[in-house]
Amino acid sequence: MKAAKWRDLSGDEIEQKLRELGEEVFNLRFQLSMGVAKNPSRLREAKRDLARAKTIQREREHAPASGTRAGAHVGRATAPAKKG
Repeated sequence: MKAAKWRDLSGDEIEQKLRELGEEVFNLRFQLSMGVAKNPSRLREAKRDLARAKTIQREREHAPASGTRAGAHVGRATAPAKKG
């Protein structure tokens, strides 16, 4: 799922997805270690989805209280000062 679709989900839906993806990653790792995984590439996809969900959740927790959109770019406004 793309990040834009993750941002459309509510906080409760993201938490539910986090639990589901966490369980899925655990189960896929277990299946891979046992050699019975049907689709080994799904582990990579599930881990990326889990990271996306955690990122969106963290963005919402640290979003400014103003009217800024929750998914807005978070970063430095200017380059760091050079030493020397």
